[in-house]
Amino acid sequence: MSVSQHPIALRLERRVGGATKLLATVMMLPLIDGIFPALILAGALTYPFGILETGLLIFGGSATVAVVLAEMDGSPRERVRAIALLALVLLPAAAVEAALAPTVQSLIDMAVFERFAGLVILTVAAKTASARVGEYLPRPAVIIGLGLIASLQPAGASVTFVADPGLVVRGVAAAGVGVGFAMLIAALGPVLQESVDLDLFRFGSAVALGMLALSVLGLMPTEAPVALGVLCVTALFSFDPGRAPAEDDADAGDEDPAPEGSPEVADEDADAPAEDEGRPSPFPVEEESRAPWL
Repeated sequence: MSVSQHPIALRLERRVGGATKLLATVMMLPLIDGIFPALILAGALTYPFGILETGLLIFGGSATVAVVLAEMDGSPRERVRAIALLALVLLPAAAVEAALAPTVQSLIDMAVFERFAGLVILTVAAKTASARVGEYLPRPAVIIGLGLIASLQPAGASVTFVADPGLVVRGVAAAGVGVGFAMLIAALGPVLQESVDLDLFRFGSAVALGMLALSVLGLMPTEAPVALGVLCVTALFSFDPGRAPAEDDADAGDEDPAPEGSPEVADEDADAPAEDEGRPSPFPVEEESRAPWL
């Protein structure tokens, strides 16, 4: 069982169990909830930067980083092997949904559906930033379903398979970016586990998702990689190589206390009760818990 106290993380792990299955659920969720086909229909994969943004934010993102670094056990090679096995299912599934997207597009009013596609990305961003806010928001699949109903054009519609090999390639490429990102995180796990602030990266990813939603809604230039830029800045600020050594120095400073019975120890013992009594600690103390990851 995960030691994460985030309700979404706990609920997912109760359903699937195991870190590898949890990672599979996290990375397959965009395909199951319909977020990935919604982005395809909204034209998010039209530009190369859109492929990178979709792969890093939808298939990768803070949830994938947190599961790989905080939940998965084993050596980096074992983690990379597990992600490679996951790719054998993820990439073909992404190809199938990308192949069916043009057929669905012929049946709906894209001007209406794009509004719902942007709304679903904003919902995912809100759920990423705050679990409490996410409890009051509907699931992405519900929003996408309502969008399909609202944009459906039944008059004279005929279901005809429309093949677009280029779109399939772009869809597989986006999923491949997410898989490659997860493998990179797994390979660098021993370094990143001690140097990455997962909370900061999670909030930055939520902001980047918001920028992607604005692009889908047409409020920002689609060809401008704003979301990708926000994600890069987030990764830069959340990486702190001096974080672990600073903690080690603090521990090292406690290794050589003053000899028992010395004047320094006597003075500290005499002053400690007067300073600590009736004064609560300014920091909450929680045992066996950590910040929310997903």
